Formats: sequence, C-alpha cells, structure tokens
Amino acid sequence: MKPLKYLFFPILIVVFAALNSCGNIKNSKYITIGMVDGWAEDVAMTHVTKAILDQQGYHVIIQKASTDMILASMNNEDTDLFMGVWLPYTHAKKLAKFSDLVHLGTNYDNGRIGLVVPEYVTINSIEELNQHKEQFNHRIIGIEKGAGLTSGTDKAIVDYKLDYKQINSSTIAMITELQNAMQQKQWIVVAGWQPHWMFGKMKLKFLDDPKKVFGEAEKIKTYARKSFGKDHPELAKFFSKVHFDDQTMADLLIKMEQSKNKEATAQQWVEEHSELIKLWLDKN
Repeated sequence: MKPLKYLFFPILIVVFAALNSCGNIKNSKYITIGMVDGWAEDVAMTHVTKAILDQQGYHVIIQKASTDMILASMNNEDTDLFMGVWLPYTHAKKLAKFSDLVHLGTNYDNGRIGLVVPEYVTINSIEELNQHKEQFNHRIIGIEKGAGLTSGTDKAIVDYKLDYKQINSSTIAMITELQNAMQQKQWIVVAGWQPHWMFGKMKLKFLDDPKKVFGEAEKIKTYARKSFGKDHPELAKFFSKVHFDDQTMADLLIKMEQSKNKEATAQQWVEEHSELIKLWLDKN
C-alpha cells in the first residue's frame, strides 16, 4: 500500500498544477475572440480590436467559427468574446440558449438586415416581388445556412407568400453573384445587411418590409463568457466603450475590403484614429 500512497501525492500535485495553470490562462494576457469569417463588419471590428490590444501587451487569438459555435464555446468558458451579436432580432433566439453570457457593450447602432436589390431595379417593396418573379428567376440569393439572416429570409418567403427559393452558399458567393448581375444590369435580389462595404461600392437599396419580418434597426453588440469581467475588469471597461458611428464604420469597411493584409490595415486604421482609441482605452 505504501508505494501506492507515495505515488498518489505526486499525481495529486500534477493535477492541482494543471488546474492552477488553466486558471492562470484565464487571467493571463491571452484573449480569444470569436469571429465569423465573411461578415465584413465582424472581421473589421475584430481585427481593429486585436490591433489595439496587441499594442497594450495582450496576445489576441482570433477563432473563426459560426455564430452558434462561438456562443457555445463562450458558454463553455473556452472563448472570451464575440463582437458580432445582432439584437434584438437576428441573434435573439441563438443568444437565448446561453443565458450566462454577459453583455459588455454596443459597437454599432444602425444595423439592418433584409432583402436588397440594385438601385436600377424598379420595385421598392418585398410585396412587389411576386409581380416580377420571372425577372428574378424565382430566386433570392442568400448567405450561409444557419445564419439569422437566412432564417429571416425563409420566414419572409412564407409570410409574403413568395414564389421564390432561397439559394444558400456563402457571403462571398452572394456578393460575387450580385456583382456579376449588376455588370449586366440584370435583376437580382439578395439577402443583405448593413453595415457592409458593398453599400459603399455598389448602388443598392433595401426593399421595404411592411410586415417587419426582418425587424427594424438593430444594434451590434459584444458578449463575453460569464467570468470574463471578473478575470479582466480592465478589458470589460474597454469593450463597454468600443463604438463605431456610421462614418467611422463605413471608412473602416471600405479600407478593410480593399486590403490584402487585414492585420496591417487594422493597425494603420488604429494609428489614424488615435484620438478615438484613447477614448476607448480611458479607464475612467
């Protein structure tokens, strides 16, 4: 029995050391931020945040995944933050599954989702789509399956009794098809959102949504794992102050879309907006 007894204590020490190490990681300078690759505003805000925090001595790790996976990972305390939560409509049902997640701040106030067409298309409301279904080839070009915008588009098809099918693949594929159609002045309707760089580079408009299927103005918020504020109170205060107005968001999105090096562009943008960044970092 004595050999077993002596063996037990070293094992116990190793276990406690491992647990203590996990705790130290939670309280270290390593910060993990979930990001949905392809969401222009989320990619832009996340890279800007990484650039700021890297300068402050943190080591930021960006974890690319779907919204559902990011929220679940935060709920398990494995991911620290997510800056792309759209409320009160798009992500409300997804967020409701994880009641322990903590709201830190609002990054943007004027978010909008819905059905988008080129300005040269002569209709202005979702209710008019069935009158022109042949011109649109009975198709709404969507983004990834599982996105809040995708389920909203499915609901619009039902609620407006549209003789259309939503075609889903990816955000990049949707934008490519939109650009190709516009080059030939073809009629096309896509599931889109603002803020997005495509509104700065293409002449587009939202179709009116009288049934409010897609809701009204939305806010883009940062949520964190339950213990994040306790582990990093200084960062909880920082994220409560991060906010982009329409002009700064549009400027950032255009520069990021044109960039081949997102990290370098984010660093340059931070340098150009030093006064705004100082306000975000102010600890008062």
